[in-house]
Amino acid sequence: QVLLAESGGGLVQAGDSLKLSCAASGRGIKDYAMAWFRQAPGKEREFVATISAGSTTTNYADSVKERFTISKDSAKNMVWLQMNNLKPEDTGVYFCAKNSRRYYNPTADPTTYDTWGQGTQVTVSS
Repeated sequence: QVLLAESGGGLVQAGDSLKLSCAASGRGIKDYAMAWFRQAPGKEREFVATISAGSTTTNYADSVKERFTISKDSAKNMVWLQMNNLKPEDTGVYFCAKNSRRYYNPTADPTTYDTWGQGTQVTVSS
């Protein structure tokens, strides 16, 4: 079993940067695609970014392309989300997730992820 714990959220101003971390404990994440999702107040959870098991493929939501970067270090059981040029619409709780199947292609579909962290709050003021 894998447990995920996010950290690094906070209150920032528009244009600032933040780096979110996701620490995995228990079984390793080497063989799994990982992803970040976020949920704004009153809205459904939405896809942000995903990375393949071997870190060779990444995909991003159009709203964060060119601003966010997902990375993974399987040896350290860590996943990160570097967020630059933050905007007020980036506000929300950010969740790290592990795909349910080994070597599955990274996907934006939340139903393909079976392990989630508790989230970290990101608030961007204008």
